[in-house]
Amino acid sequence: MTNIIGKVVLITGASSGIGEATARHLAKGGAHVVLGARREEKLKSLVSSIAAEGGTAEYMKLDVTQEVEMQQFIHHAKSKFGKIDVIINNAGVMPLSKLEALNIDEWNEMIDVNIRGVLHGIVAGLPIMKEQGFGHFMNISSIGGHAVTPTAAVYCATKYAVIAISEGLRMESEGSLRVTVVSPGVTESELADSITDPVARQAMDTFRKISISPDAIAHAIQYAMEQPSEVDVNEIIIRPTASTL
Repeated sequence: MTNIIGKVVLITGASSGIGEATARHLAKGGAHVVLGARREEKLKSLVSSIAAEGGTAEYMKLDVTQEVEMQQFIHHAKSKFGKIDVIINNAGVMPLSKLEALNIDEWNEMIDVNIRGVLHGIVAGLPIMKEQGFGHFMNISSIGGHAVTPTAAVYCATKYAVIAISEGLRMESEGSLRVTVVSPGVTESELADSITDPVARQAMDTFRKISISPDAIAHAIQYAMEQPSEVDVNEIIIRPTASTL
């Protein structure tokens, strides 16, 4: 038995990768998961699978770049379950390229999803958590939030921003809320599918040969969640053992 049983956990970017693995893992542990992502069919399938295994799951189609949709997502969960324990701001994109490629549309997409998406989760969830007197934001950064690599300057900047925003939120909450940043190293996911630059894609294909399972990240998320209320795990970095980055 763990103290995640009965917790209401909202997960963005839940249709695959870390989001999907975390949804399955937490639901199996007794949490009520509310899942958001742009791909509705994948969400439907995931919710059905969780229910078939005895878990509790809800979903809503969600584009985290749209504040209105995030408000609807979070208020739907509050209306359904009467509270919100945890918001996992997980949605992210990673179309890597060198700055000289001038892929400004891809830069803007990363800024919108990776930074604004987190801020929209905070702006929608923070008033509810303040009112109920408890809550836990878990924001997914990256090892790219700790070290910059070629082709990843803008992506890394967005993930550094997630860490900065999370630390500011933690300090401003003055002990009333918990805030955790999870920074995965290279992990099996669909993130690399968004890379259009051939040089960056080839480099990522090589880098990803040592990928760890998203289940490893899900276990770390549960670890932070299940600590006593007076314990706030502020940051977890998870890398493949073989990683030198």
